[in-house]
Amino acid sequence: MNALVRRLSGLPLLVVGDALLDVWSWGPPRGLSREGPVPVVRVVEQTEVPGGAANTAVAAAALGARAVLVGLAGGDRDGDRLRELLATRGVGTDGLLTEQGRATLVKRRIASGGHLHLRCDTGDEAPPGPPAADRLIAAVAAAASTSAAVLACDYDAGVFTPRLVDEVAAAARAAGRPLIVDAHDLTRWAHVRPDLVKPNAGEIMRLLPDDAARAAFTRDRVGAVHRYRDQLTRASGARSLAVTLDRDGVVLLTPGGQPWHLPALAQAPDEQTSGAGDTFVAALTLALCAGARPRTATELAATAAAVVVTSPGTSTCTARDLAARLGEGGPPVAEGGPPAVTDAPRLVELVARHHAAGRRVVFTNGCFDVLHAGHTACLEAARRLGDVLVVAVNDDAGVRRLKGPDRPINPLPDRLAVLTALAGVDHVVTFTGESPTGLLWALRPDVYVKGGDYTEQMIPEAPLVRRLGGEVRIVDYVEDHSTAGIVGRIRAGTVTVP
Repeated sequence: MNALVRRLSGLPLLVVGDALLDVWSWGPPRGLSREGPVPVVRVVEQTEVPGGAANTAVAAAALGARAVLVGLAGGDRDGDRLRELLATRGVGTDGLLTEQGRATLVKRRIASGGHLHLRCDTGDEAPPGPPAADRLIAAVAAAASTSAAVLACDYDAGVFTPRLVDEVAAAARAAGRPLIVDAHDLTRWAHVRPDLVKPNAGEIMRLLPDDAARAAFTRDRVGAVHRYRDQLTRASGARSLAVTLDRDGVVLLTPGGQPWHLPALAQAPDEQTSGAGDTFVAALTLALCAGARPRTATELAATAAAVVVTSPGTSTCTARDLAARLGEGGPPVAEGGPPAVTDAPRLVELVARHHAAGRRVVFTNGCFDVLHAGHTACLEAARRLGDVLVVAVNDDAGVRRLKGPDRPINPLPDRLAVLTALAGVDHVVTFTGESPTGLLWALRPDVYVKGGDYTEQMIPEAPLVRRLGGEVRIVDYVEDHSTAGIVGRIRAGTVTVP
């Protein structure tokens, strides 16, 4: 998978659509206002980032692509700021055209304590005038011939008139490039027959044939997409659909193939999902252009989106972030049976199969730097609590943050090699950061195990595990067995040989 990430570098991509400026104001809450029952936020930080189609272009550039944006902005301060931000992020802005008298679209948000309090939208959502429309069409035609694909981001904010929809499709066809569409209303694009569309849950509701189908979708979103695949394909006019369903993951519909479901790789509150869809469709488009099969491209895109939802505000995933999430530097994914080192997307699929077969999945995590009797006792006890044991291992940077600059003693490939040699371990995966929260969201294990040197109050992941329907178990602790203790005795020269 990391070889695929490297192939994204330098790919030319044309993004066409509704560009805007995203402004976030952050600060601690100060109670309610005396003027009315509204929260007061003491703003201590403000960020300005490209949004909408502009964020999709930034997402592509962050993954290493040569992204070009075609859209409209006003000749105002917000438009100038948007161009500046795009340029600093490596996006070509010659196609971001100025229409005099137009106010640039801006979404301003106020948040505190991880909660969004207010969003204010400003700017013009009127269709472009004839001169601006002609310039847009010319810019699309000029850029399409040198791009690997044409990605249209239609957020119903004024840029896409019926004429521009037709002209964007015609430019893609004339250049022999695939047309990918991310639109709030995909029925506006059905007659041009896109190669792939990326509807989210709300957008799928517009494509379902009747109230009965919409009710079925409300009850079982994944099942309804499977059931109504033919109707969705006809309503969208697309050859393929990548249906993003937030907490329910992604369903991929391709010509002649069975619907394929990838469970969610990460969960996050709505306040942290800004930009995730933009990153998903950018990564998916680039991966397909790089020659990936649709399922592989979908896995890569979902992994990139999972990186984005770990950060507040409107954010992106860099190629380095994506490689780290995929476990760059570790041993290759094993092709045989367990025990095997695998990456997160593949592990999600494997665990889903285990659950479907009625197997009880046990999850534990740690650094496992110098494997000792305490580790093996904990792993053996964890294995007895279920049918499948998943072991998540901190990467080297995570170990340094937890244990100090002189750790780990053994680098990640060595630690993984030792763990996969243990008979009771079924799957091994690495993770970044100090907590495996993202993996717990994605895998939803039946049991989460920690050693007896913990109490439940010391386990920050415990409430999440219980909310996801799992249980937390603490197994017996082997006294006087810890990596720190062993390393300390070695360095002090107090190790005795029998």
